Amino acid sequence: MSDILTSSKARKLDLKIQTLGPFFRVTGKNADTGGEVGRAEGVVRPWFGRGLVLHLDTIRLTKETVAMDKSVLGVGLYVGAVAIRHGYDCGCRTAQLLAIYDSDLYHSKLVRFYRRIGFEEVKEVSGSSIGDMADMLVWGGVGTRMDANIHHLLLKWYKVFLKSHS
Repeated sequence: MSDILTSSKARKLDLKIQTLGPFFRVTGKNADTGGEVGRAEGVVRPWFGRGLVLHLDTIRLTKETVAMDKSVLGVGLYVGAVAIRHGYDCGCRTAQLLAIYDSDLYHSKLVRFYRRIGFEEVKEVSGSSIGDMADMLVWGGVGTRMDANIHHLLLKWYKVFLKSHS
């Protein structure tokens, strides 16, 4: 976690994590302006047959992020990295999210982004089957359910965070 936070400070991004029981919120603020540029929220929960799972409920970025950084090491990756590391520290092996379907273009960009950082598609949640109803209640919408092995994510991105503050 300390490498992620040190690297973020070098990019003028101030990251904080708050927890309340199993719930968490990661906020990213522009260190120069103090404005919030990104947020992730979720919960660490038990999942039948999988142990503890990091459920990433919301990841939001503001328009101010565009002014800060357009590289792959953008605000979203940093906010997500803190959430993933929190899950790891809590004993989670898997991270789950729903790439929400707002529009064809935005949805395809989300799926590509999550795939690039290490998530894999599990299923489409469209509301067309009874099985989708449980997912829609849990996730609050339709989209592409995706999972990632937390250990693999940390190994994949660790050197990138190290390099960016060396």
